[in-house]
Amino acid sequence: MGIVAGLDSSPDFTRIVVCDADTGAVLRQGYAPHPVEGAEGGGRPSDVDPQAWLLSLGEAAGGGLLEGVQAIGVSAQQNALVPVDAQGNTVRPALVGGDKRAQVAAADLVDALGGREAWAQAVGCVPQAAHPVTKLRWLAKTEPEVALRTGVLLQAHDWLVWQLLGRPVRRTTDRGGASGTGYWSAATGTYRPDLVELALGHQAMLPDVLGPSDAAGTTPEGLLISAGTGETMAAAFGLGIGLGDAVVSLGASGSVMAVHPEALIDSSGMITSLADATGMHLPVVTTLNAVRALRGAVDLLGLPDLESLSDLAMKSTPGSHGLVMLPYLEGERTPNLPHTAGTLAGLRRESMRPEHLARAAFEGMLCGLADALDVLRGRGVEVQRVFLLGAAAELTAVQAAAPALFGAQVVVPQPADYAAIGAARQAAWALGVSQGALDPRLPPVWQGAAAQLLEPGEDLAVGQAVRQQYVSVREQTHPGAFRA
Repeated sequence: MGIVAGLDSSPDFTRIVVCDADTGAVLRQGYAPHPVEGAEGGGRPSDVDPQAWLLSLGEAAGGGLLEGVQAIGVSAQQNALVPVDAQGNTVRPALVGGDKRAQVAAADLVDALGGREAWAQAVGCVPQAAHPVTKLRWLAKTEPEVALRTGVLLQAHDWLVWQLLGRPVRRTTDRGGASGTGYWSAATGTYRPDLVELALGHQAMLPDVLGPSDAAGTTPEGLLISAGTGETMAAAFGLGIGLGDAVVSLGASGSVMAVHPEALIDSSGMITSLADATGMHLPVVTTLNAVRALRGAVDLLGLPDLESLSDLAMKSTPGSHGLVMLPYLEGERTPNLPHTAGTLAGLRRESMRPEHLARAAFEGMLCGLADALDVLRGRGVEVQRVFLLGAAAELTAVQAAAPALFGAQVVVPQPADYAAIGAARQAAWALGVSQGALDPRLPPVWQGAAAQLLEPGEDLAVGQAVRQQYVSVREQTHPGAFRA
C-alpha cells in the first residue's frame, strides 16, 4: 500500500515514525522537543500554548522525512483540554496533565452528580484532576470570562488533526480520545452534553466521534489523515495487544490495562472504562505507587540508583524473609485509601537486612500491581500475557519476580516508539480502507514487537505464596479495603 507516518505528540516532544504500510517496518524517524517557555521551578507547566506542538511537529518532520508518505495518524497526550471560541481561536493556553489546581473542582463535580457511582454509571470514570471535564469546572470557577467564550472543546490530538487538515468546519475525535474526557461514555458510545453544562455552565460544540478505521479527511495537498487517538490507545495498538493481553506500565505511579470486548462499569470507581483504537474496550486500573516505592527504598538504603537496588534485592530470596512492604507512600487509589501511608511489616531480627528490604520493595510494588490486575480479572477480563512497560521493566529483580506474582507469561518489549507506531498503523488502516484493500473491521496485521518472554514456570507456587503473604498483611492493616 505504500508508506505511512505516525506522529506522537507527547507532553514533552514530538516523535514521528515512517513505516511500510504492509509490514509496519520502521523506515525512518524524526524527533523534536516542544519549545518550552521557562516553566516555574523547572517543572512542566500546566498551561501550554498549542502552537508549541505545531512548531515541534514541523521541526520533527524536517529534512524531507514525510516525502512519499500517503497517510498520517496522530497520537497525542491525553487529558489536554484545548478550549476554542466559535471562530476557531484558542481562548487560553491548553490545560494539560494532572493539573493539581483542579483537585477541588474534581471533588465538586463528584458531589454535583451525586457521588462516585453516579459518574461511573454515566461515563465509566470518576472525575480526577486530570480529566477534561474537571478542567472545565475549574475554568468556570476561576476564569468565568474565558469559560463564557469557550464554544468548542478539543483535546490535543483533535486540535492537531484539525490543524493538519487546514482547520475545516468539521472537528473530529475518536472513541479512545473521547472516552477519557469525562463527558463521553464508552458503554453507550454517546456524549453526555449535560455533564459539559454541569462543568462549564453552558453547552459547547463537541467533535464528531469517528470509527477506528475512518479517515478524518485529507490535507489540502491530498494527504490522508486518520482519526487519531490518545497515547495510551496508540501504544496499545502499536504493541499489537489483543484479547487475553494486559499491559502493566511502571512509572512513578502504575497502570494496568487490558483489552476487553465490552465496557466495564465499576461503581467503586477503581476501573476507568476507556475505549481502544480498534473498536474494543480498554479498562484501566491505576495505582499511585509503583517506581516511587523503589526510589524511596533507594534513598532509605543510601544507594546510588535503581540498578543497585535490584542487585541488592537479588541477594535476598522470594518472600524477603517475611518482610512485607505495602507501598502506599502517596496514599493509594487501588485500593481507595487516599490518606493512608506505606507499611513495613514482618520485622524480625533475621529480616532486618538491606537485601531483604530491597526485595520487599520490589515485591510490594509488583503485588500492588497484581492487586490492580485482580480488579480486572474479578470482572471477567482474561489475562494470559502481561506486557511490562517502563525503564524499570528491564531491572533483573522485576523480571525475576513479576511472572510468578502476576501468575502469567510476562512480555518485556524492546524499547520503541509504540504510540507513534500505533498512530502509523491506524493511518495504514484508514489508507487501506480508502483504497478498498482492507476490511474496516480488521486492522492491518503488522509484525509484533520484538520482546523478551518470561514464564512463571516452577516459581509459580512460590510466587503465589509471596502474594498471599502480602494480601494477609494488607487485609490485616486495611481490612476490607477492596470491598469498601
